[in-house]
Amino acid sequence: MIKYQGMEFQTCEKVYEPAEDTFLLAENLKVKKTDRVLEIGTGTGIIAVITSKITENVIAVDINEYAVECARKNAKINQSDIDIRLGDLFDSVEDEKFDLILFNTPYLPTGEDERIDDELEVAWDGGADGRLVIDRFIEQLPAHLSPKGRVQLVQSSLSNIEETTGRLMEKSFDVSITASERFFFEEVVVLTAKLT
Repeated sequence: MIKYQGMEFQTCEKVYEPAEDTFLLAENLKVKKTDRVLEIGTGTGIIAVITSKITENVIAVDINEYAVECARKNAKINQSDIDIRLGDLFDSVEDEKFDLILFNTPYLPTGEDERIDDELEVAWDGGADGRLVIDRFIEQLPAHLSPKGRVQLVQSSLSNIEETTGRLMEKSFDVSITASERFFFEEVVVLTAKLT
């Protein structure tokens, strides 16, 4: 059990446990009361629950069925009304549009010999260069944002922050680093971008 901002969250087997990157995003959320929000890769649901205390319109998705179950438990514990769905990136929201999309991306570069290939690994496995999921996400992102929509994503210096910034700018986003924290071998950042 984790206590955070006066709330309690269960941790669950086979689900990414909230860590420094989770809390970096939690402490730097840019959510408005009127926002329709999508969180991708919800894990335990902690970000979605915090967001649901600001706006009533939150959808959370995860590719891991154990995470979906865990997030539903935590939403119930914290009396949060969140639509939690199973799906890969935008698969379960089809043509829906959002004012704000949140994503703590799987950003760690992993070699073939490091792959475990289980439910938990999808939370951090970014492929050989750490960009496997990030690049897919950016490609699909504009189709799911309302005009002037925003995105906040978490990533590491290990997976080339400049590349992410450049790709977002190519898609007509105004991008800035709104939070960062240095750890032993990497810097983890929150990138906040707005469609221009």
